[in-house]
Amino acid sequence: MKKLALIVGALAFPLVSFAQGLTALRGLIEDLGGIVDIIIPIVFALAILGFFYGLVKYIFGADHDKEQAKKTMIWGVVALFVMASVWGLVRFIGENVGIGTDTGAPDVGNLIPNEVE
Repeated sequence: MKKLALIVGALAFPLVSFAQGLTALRGLIEDLGGIVDIIIPIVFALAILGFFYGLVKYIFGADHDKEQAKKTMIWGVVALFVMASVWGLVRFIGENVGIGTDTGAPDVGNLIPNEVE
């Protein structure tokens, strides 16, 4: 228990020792949110590609490959369903609790910095 308190205290020390500790934490959380916003469409695309990979494998594969292709397609659909459900639940809860959520795709133009002023 003492070690846990020591570790938590050591990790929390920078937050309370600097005047802008909470601002830095808020910036870190926003940065992580930005990374997640970029990763979500990529994961959706991978699930769709997995489904279509199974479909192509099923259509052009031999008889012994068709069972594995069916499993690949089913898991692709399951992954899409789970991701869309979680995304919908987060959006629903966020709107009902009053937390602002950005439902659009990330603006890729802002990822590449313009000229430094």
